[in-house]
Amino acid sequence: MNKSMKLLVQMLIIWMLALMVYGVYQLQRPLAIEENKIVSLEKGKPLSSFFSKLESEKWMQDGRWIMLIAKVTGKARLAKAGEYELTPNMNSWDILDLLVSGKTVQYKITLVEGQNVREMLARIAAHDKLIQDLPSDINELMPFLGLEGHPEGRFFPDTYLFHSNTRASEILVRAQIRLETVLAEEWREREENLPYKTPYEALIMASIVEKETAVPAEREQIAGVFVRRLQKRMRLETDPTVIYGLGERYKGNIRKKHLRELTPYNTYRIKGLPPTPIAMVGREAIYAALHPADGEELFFVAKGDGSHQFSATLEEHNKAVRHYQIYKRSEDYRSTPAD
Repeated sequence: MNKSMKLLVQMLIIWMLALMVYGVYQLQRPLAIEENKIVSLEKGKPLSSFFSKLESEKWMQDGRWIMLIAKVTGKARLAKAGEYELTPNMNSWDILDLLVSGKTVQYKITLVEGQNVREMLARIAAHDKLIQDLPSDINELMPFLGLEGHPEGRFFPDTYLFHSNTRASEILVRAQIRLETVLAEEWREREENLPYKTPYEALIMASIVEKETAVPAEREQIAGVFVRRLQKRMRLETDPTVIYGLGERYKGNIRKKHLRELTPYNTYRIKGLPPTPIAMVGREAIYAALHPADGEELFFVAKGDGSHQFSATLEEHNKAVRHYQIYKRSEDYRSTPAD
């Protein structure tokens, strides 16, 4: 080999070594970002499109090296579509591993106990990361989900995690299955001699308990009062059911005419339970409905702070009403707990 050929080989080796050093540098170089970024690998698009986005944003200087590695190792075919969260300390290796792992960004939505189905649907509709596929007519909701019956109280209040491109209907299906699971679990462990023929009746009672108090410790007491009233064939006479029956006509105050109005939910006029739940119900309220506190109390009145005064006789109750709703009434008094 002559000198010129040796020189050429040496230069080629040096060039290759330099290229390898540059490549390793690019692979280990952290992203040029100061805060977390969310980037999508769109379904049906090649992996190169993801790294091209990073280059166009000047977050990555040269994505060719990681693409070369991805193709040689076969990882280019394993990358999963979705939204990914990139952090400032990530390098090209880390990003490739993330795309292969499929650990996409998770979002969350919280369904709140005590809210009714319309409030729940409004909360879902306001979430910009859900695909809004639910019908606008609430009467079409259950058939759309492949379910029967009234939608009120049929979904479990909880925080649900989901990935981008999740349909709103998928959240409701999960919430409905969760509700049925929790209700079945609690029904199996229920106390004896309760005035419910079905788990659904217990769910209705639980929704009333949910709306009647903001004080967790009172749930079993509230349930105890209502259970004893049912057993004695007394009307429940509970404001939240009246309010639910009024719907959009309720403007913040219950009037005498509302208590006289005959609706399926006016428990001052009807005997027994209303036909459906009146709100979403948490496990604690379901437990209370199925494990009511023992006692003799048949009445309670709101104190104005979310808690209640319980009474066993009508005379005691009327005295408590005069004390808390007349003498102690203040500007911030509420007959029902705040949402």
